[in-house]
Amino acid sequence: MICPKCEYEYIDGHTICADCGENLIPVDDFKGNLVHHGDWFIIKTVSEMYEAEMLKANLSGADIETLILGQKDSSYPAVGGLAVIKVLIKKKDAEAAKEILNDIYK
Repeated sequence: MICPKCEYEYIDGHTICADCGENLIPVDDFKGNLVHHGDWFIIKTVSEMYEAEMLKANLSGADIETLILGQKDSSYPAVGGLAVIKVLIKKKDAEAAKEILNDIYK
């Protein structure tokens, strides 16, 4: 058994995580729900974190799981949009997400 929140593994017989109180699940169920990079698709690249956060809010509102990968380096301040911030969604949600983005960027 494993805690889906803490990821601590327990021997059989335990049903609740001693650290966080979450119900334990079988290890096979946990492994089936892990995030794999091949499941994700870059739906949009932006230069400002606030734009990525707004996109995430809109997509999450439509029950589309969204990740933000920020690669902005504050050590090198520069004028212009040199930052790379990627908004990722699961491939299975690509069509619905594209429709939402089309509405946003009309």
